[in-house]
Amino acid sequence: MLATTMLSRRVVSSRSSTSLWNRSPIFVRRSTNTTNTNAAKESVTKSESSSSTTTASTASADSAAATTSSKSFAEKNPFVFQLGVATAKTSAADIMVQVVVDKKKWDEIDYKRNAIFVVFGFAYLGGFQYWLMVNKFGKWFPTRQRFATLSLSEKLKDTAGMIDAAKMVAFDVFVHLPLIYFPSYYTCKEIVTGTSWNPLVWVKDGCTKYWNNKEEDCLAMIKLWGPSDCIQFSMPIHISMPFRHMVSFFWTAYVSFTRGGDDESEEDVSKLKRRLSVSGDSA
Repeated sequence: MLATTMLSRRVVSSRSSTSLWNRSPIFVRRSTNTTNTNAAKESVTKSESSSSTTTASTASADSAAATTSSKSFAEKNPFVFQLGVATAKTSAADIMVQVVVDKKKWDEIDYKRNAIFVVFGFAYLGGFQYWLMVNKFGKWFPTRQRFATLSLSEKLKDTAGMIDAAKMVAFDVFVHLPLIYFPSYYTCKEIVTGTSWNPLVWVKDGCTKYWNNKEEDCLAMIKLWGPSDCIQFSMPIHISMPFRHMVSFFWTAYVSFTRGGDDESEEDVSKLKRRLSVSGDSA
């Protein structure tokens, strides 16, 4: 009993001395110093973390800016670039045919005929074709973008990409060119060279002339654009359209040579002969 009482007093005395030590100024100062030290360390850590985050974001921004600045104008502005190429090459191809093939002097160039190709190159080849082959093809054929970035060996292993590329070639050759391109070209020609201001007459006369030439035009179109499309639709987007316009330079020269001038159908010629015969002006 006496031993237990003495042990209890020692425990109480130990607790009291500990409590007094905790309350002493020396302990309070040490505790405050420790707290301040920990707070300072946390502040330094946060500052270093913030600094490293800022450095990383700055480096990332600099890298992105360097990547953007290293891109060519065609990569940064694919639509504007190919629009300029399409307009310039159609005009140049027609002028080349007039000077080289038709043997015209520079002051004899038919600028009204050349205007057909300028308008058509700007509006249809540069505008509509880009919308169709970049915007719409990207949605209709989902592997278009990915397939274009692969190497040749990877393309040959990409079955889905090759199937989509074949679909794009088929759509261009059997739908776009015969059903949209040629009617649009002949209608544009009627707008520039025709005598009527009625849009229905432009479309009617243009489509009639196309129908009369459809076999020759479509055969030439398949021979050129079939192989060309196989190359184009495996190229990156910003290169594929300028490539098409370069190939189209030779196609435009062909169209300018065969369809660029003012052509009269046999029916129109026979009507003119009958009028001359009735009026007594025939030889």
